[in-house]
Amino acid sequence: MDDDLLIIPPALKEGDKIAIVSPAGISRAQNVYNALPVLQELGWEPYTSKHAFGRHGTYSGTDDERYADLEEALLDPEVKAILCSRGGYGAVHLLERLDKLPLRENAKWIIGFSDISALHALMSRHGIASIHGPMARHIATHSGNDADSQALFGILQGKPQTFEIAPHPLNRPGEATAPLLGGNMAVLNGLIGTHFDMFKPGTILFIEDVSEPIYKIERMMYQLKLSGILEQLSGLIVGDFTEYSPDIDNESMESMIAGMVREYDYPVAFGVPFGHAKNIMPLVESIEATLTVTPEGVTISQ
Repeated sequence: MDDDLLIIPPALKEGDKIAIVSPAGISRAQNVYNALPVLQELGWEPYTSKHAFGRHGTYSGTDDERYADLEEALLDPEVKAILCSRGGYGAVHLLERLDKLPLRENAKWIIGFSDISALHALMSRHGIASIHGPMARHIATHSGNDADSQALFGILQGKPQTFEIAPHPLNRPGEATAPLLGGNMAVLNGLIGTHFDMFKPGTILFIEDVSEPIYKIERMMYQLKLSGILEQLSGLIVGDFTEYSPDIDNESMESMIAGMVREYDYPVAFGVPFGHAKNIMPLVESIEATLTVTPEGVTISQ
């Protein structure tokens, strides 16, 4: 973090602009257009960036085009939030140039997950809170009426959030209050050793991933263990790990992760509904959260 004082972007008011951008993969226009009226009904003024529906190979535009859309939104004082249309791959291409922008001078919410974890790492480096949560596709699919979208809107309106999650047999009881950081495991692992490294001692870490075999996630966990980060966490929240198969060495991703952290004593919560599945419970990066794990269930409050 460049500054000791964390900036929490202001709550959105009626008439505030929301930029919808595609920093990574190609986005389907319908997923965005169906999200627009939902945001408009809340009193906000969403708009699509110039290259939101572009195509350049597997990306929504060239590096320059995708950067230009983000730069414009980040520097526009009328834009109060940036909602990503989708993830994919490609946000990492933009980090070096985005890092040079005066992000703290006009801080605003960045919203998304998956590959957008790279942008959360950028904001964390600059001491700005951001939202790991539903993107335009999710909002459009549910017309904004699902619990995850409603919680996201509440965060944008400045309302504190508390989530209650059912118990999981692998949970480890305990309570911790610490800054919350995390996101997509593979994306964040690729930033280790850079200015954008999100794995920090003393934090509550939350992780998820898709299409990664167990042994690859285990290798990432060992990197955290051998670097001393894993033992210095204040808590661990395990979201959805999807599209993988059990292997001969591990019954599940969750059982492997539970084994990796068995020797530590901080609270660990499994089965928390965020990631590449039906639910994407919004979590605010960088601000303090309280994680409470009991036999009756899990509470996450911010």
